[in-house]
Amino acid sequence: MTGTEIEITADLVRDLLQEQHPDLAGLAIREVAGGWGNQMWRLGDELAVRMQRMDPTPELQLKERRWLPVLAPRLPLPVPTPVRFGEPSDRFPKHWTVMTWVPDEPLDHASISRGAHAADTLAGFLRALHAEAPPEAPVAADRGAHPRNCTDGFENFCQAVALDGIADDVRAVWDDAVAAPDWEGPPVWVHGDLHPANVVVSDGTLSGVIDFGDMFAGDPAWDLAAAWVLLPAGTAPRFFDMYAYADEAAIRRARGLAAMKSLFLMLMGQNGDRGLPGGKPNWGPAGRAALDRVLKGV
Repeated sequence: MTGTEIEITADLVRDLLQEQHPDLAGLAIREVAGGWGNQMWRLGDELAVRMQRMDPTPELQLKERRWLPVLAPRLPLPVPTPVRFGEPSDRFPKHWTVMTWVPDEPLDHASISRGAHAADTLAGFLRALHAEAPPEAPVAADRGAHPRNCTDGFENFCQAVALDGIADDVRAVWDDAVAAPDWEGPPVWVHGDLHPANVVVSDGTLSGVIDFGDMFAGDPAWDLAAAWVLLPAGTAPRFFDMYAYADEAAIRRARGLAAMKSLFLMLMGQNGDRGLPGGKPNWGPAGRAALDRVLKGV
């Protein structure tokens, strides 16, 4: 915690609720492990409070406030939906939002055992999400571009993560994505950050999607990468068959982006092993398993 950062405690959350939404202040408050840009607190059984923490601006929360109520009704899986807004105050000079709680276990602390069902579920969810976005939809500043415009990030991850003799294979997947044609369709709604901590599972399959702070209008390949990042080995072909709208170029871009996302997970795991801020030790094995699936193309 820096000298200017405010420590977020259950007492602070309750005080803020008492000031701005007193009818909710009597509900039980429990901290949710994890989170970096925002910190989550359970509020009763059905709600959560999303507190702006490390994010330097409220843009991500404001984006969720604006667009999740539009998207949620047409999505076939539960997603968090804002129900109350918390505004900056002397007590806490940042934004916070009361949202519906999406139950079940994050995939980075669980596993998928019903691979075919999960592939079908993810495909159905993304088909519903990837509708043409309106002109006023947000665009991404740091993601959403063609892989050729993300090469610096890919190279940084490659340099930071030990690839144990597979570096050439990883680069071959990336080079193929860079060479793939651009997305030629209209910008569609994209979650933008599908990784194991941002989906939940129940009964061995996907049961919800969370954290839409990075959503944008653009190339669906950024979400299609989840075929390798989230799903068990051998299920990517079924996913793409069920999704039905990904051409060869989109799959090539998605596979390269999946390689980059896998490297990111491995780096976060490495940082966790070293005790660095924001590191997630359990993300390392998940990232390596995802990279193995990427390299095998399954």
